[in-house]
Amino acid sequence: MIALLVGSAAALLFAFVGTPLFIRLLVKRAYGQFIRDDGPTAHHTKRGTPTMGGAVIMGSVLLAYFLTHLLMMALGSPVGGPSASGLLLLFLATGMGLVGFADDFTKISKQRSLGLSAPAKIAGQTLVGVIFGVLALQFPDEKGRTPASTAISFIRDTPLDLAFAGTVLGAILFVIWSNLIITGASNGVNLADGLDGLAAGASILVFGAYLLIGIWQGNQSCGSPGAGSVCYEVRDPLDLALVAGAMCGALVGFLWYNTSPARIFMGDTGSLALGGAIAGFAILSRTELLLVILAGLFVMITLSVIIQVGYFKLSGGKRVFKMAPLQHHFELKGWAEVTVVVRFWILAGLFVAVALGIFYAEWVVG
Repeated sequence: MIALLVGSAAALLFAFVGTPLFIRLLVKRAYGQFIRDDGPTAHHTKRGTPTMGGAVIMGSVLLAYFLTHLLMMALGSPVGGPSASGLLLLFLATGMGLVGFADDFTKISKQRSLGLSAPAKIAGQTLVGVIFGVLALQFPDEKGRTPASTAISFIRDTPLDLAFAGTVLGAILFVIWSNLIITGASNGVNLADGLDGLAAGASILVFGAYLLIGIWQGNQSCGSPGAGSVCYEVRDPLDLALVAGAMCGALVGFLWYNTSPARIFMGDTGSLALGGAIAGFAILSRTELLLVILAGLFVMITLSVIIQVGYFKLSGGKRVFKMAPLQHHFELKGWAEVTVVVRFWILAGLFVAVALGIFYAEWVVG
């Protein structure tokens, strides 16, 4: 528990101190956000606001994670060094963040709303996702548990195992399945990142939930003292909780400057990294299908885009919403930006509460 507190506090401090320094650097280099002309007109005032703030978020998380482990090892704590699960999660988030950084930098350098070409962006995300998927099935611990499993999971692994067709084919199917989760989560956060503080605040709630899930799974880990008959076969739950705590801390420190009116945007650097991290938590904590509820706000925003595009094509140009993603629909209906953000935070919190309730109820029922 001390490690969780240290990691969370360190990440918050690094982000809180590092963000204004990063803002000054970006302003000096004129690395500002390019705003689409077809969006809400109120957003035109945001043109030139420093972006790529996701670099501060991930830098703070990485520093806090490794420094916490160094401190714990120096104190002789049983927490020990970094775990396979923790490193894999950080690899996924950082890798996706680097793809986003390349996209942001292209937008800034060419002064346009489009960054990397679609094939290049998909190729980068796929490369990171495939490496993660392959490595997640390696590194068994002393109990034979690997960071991820080929079984489809809800609150724990279900009987539906992708390895039904053989070990090799099962691994291939798992890589495809994990990439679907990663793509969905990263795009969901990316679509939500359109209003000051919306994606950051909603992500804090999701990572806070994974912090609680990791602590609970660690206390009820199969084979650990005090674990009940309903235990969890998760390889490194407490280290995943440490990463979740660091994510929360870094986002809180960043949100201080990202809330309306934002002094900095996280950009694709941040949204893709956060989406990748959320997907990684779902896969490594064996809560893949629960993610649909836990990250319900991001799912809802993504569905609004799918519905809008699908209906537009089928109806010959008609629209369901004034504009997609969903948050911009309410802006065009006359809601103030802060009103939309706070109400969407409330929705995100309700989705998280329902998901945590289901998670705990499953353990109670046994």
